[in-house]
Amino acid sequence: MNETLSTEVNVPAIDGERLWQTLMELAVIGGTPKGGCNRQALTELDREGRELLIRWCEAEGLTVRFDAIGNLFARRDGSNADADPVVIGSHIDTQPTGGKYDGCFGVLAALEVIRTLNANGIETERPIELVSWTNEEGCRFAPCMMGSGVFAGQLTLEDALSRTDVDGITAGEALEAIGYVGDDANRPGRFAAYLEAHIEQGPILEDEGKTIGVVTGALGLKWFDVTVTGMAAHSGSTPMHLRQDALLGATRVVEAVNRIALAHQPDGRGTVGAFQLLPNSRNVIPGQVTLSVDFRHSEGEVLDAIVTEFRQTLDAIARETGLSIEIAPTADYPPQHFAADCIAAVRQGAQANGYAHRDIVSGAGHDAVFIGDIAPAAMIFIPCEKGISHNESEYAAPEDVTAGANVLLHATLNLAGLAAGAAA
Repeated sequence: MNETLSTEVNVPAIDGERLWQTLMELAVIGGTPKGGCNRQALTELDREGRELLIRWCEAEGLTVRFDAIGNLFARRDGSNADADPVVIGSHIDTQPTGGKYDGCFGVLAALEVIRTLNANGIETERPIELVSWTNEEGCRFAPCMMGSGVFAGQLTLEDALSRTDVDGITAGEALEAIGYVGDDANRPGRFAAYLEAHIEQGPILEDEGKTIGVVTGALGLKWFDVTVTGMAAHSGSTPMHLRQDALLGATRVVEAVNRIALAHQPDGRGTVGAFQLLPNSRNVIPGQVTLSVDFRHSEGEVLDAIVTEFRQTLDAIARETGLSIEIAPTADYPPQHFAADCIAAVRQGAQANGYAHRDIVSGAGHDAVFIGDIAPAAMIFIPCEKGISHNESEYAAPEDVTAGANVLLHATLNLAGLAAGAAA
């Protein structure tokens, strides 16, 4: 890979207006009354979105294929047909009340990179593959990042296809229904590099006035279900000192999650996002509470230390309250540290375009996290208004969308290399 793109190369600018119009056209498919998108994976709307993307890709002369989980690959040949490709993209499925930009920006920025190379007659040494991963969101079929997870070996194809939605339909049945069951022989082999452009889905870039986030990695996460058990009893006839209030113990667990995460800054994260009470009645002391716990950090050793402290705290709460507290792991993903060459290519792309930028660690999961386990990878972040995402009000400014795609173009050229004798 090239560590730097020759200063003699005049990298063209992408067509920001064309990219914006493409984003808005895709957003019509599954558009919601509040201006967002509901284009969930493996639905008829997903099929319509795929068909539109295929038309755009084929109009640029790309060879489009699908693998067995339905991941879309669209190849632009390089001068060296045997070279490993540079792969760029993201996903086009959305949350039920999602926005226009999450995932879609990365796929359509990749398309715009290819359109720009074609329009300027630029030939690269390495092939370039646009990818749109299947079911990144995981809202209809769990887990999230399903397509990239299968590709990277984090999940078996059989397991993924057997997952069901709320109506009992399997992912395999849904994939067949929309007509996108492919063949793993269609997959590209090894990746020379993988780049994914994405909205930040957080408030840091906007808060600091930065246009580009040079993503150096992603936080690792450990998820748990914690069950606190006491004794349900009448709220009026049970004296305070004789109660075994599971909710009272659960509030101490919530406080501990927050306290422990705050003690491990700047990258510590701790969240209780789901809470269930039994019997959940106005005049009954809660006898059991189940809550979700989400811990994240950029360093595996620190994340392990956070969990150790949390477990010790649960033991202390149980001893002090007389309640039973059980903890069950539900997910465990190590931190991801992206490849130095790919990070450098993104950073140089921001510098070459004069964009204000900063290094940043992703707090959310992305397809790049799984692909980073099998290939050199990095990401490009752009701001989204107020950090809002997974929401119909999600918004990225046109100038930031353009900036992110310009950085993606520069980094892609850096990693793919110009064909011998080619000039930009």
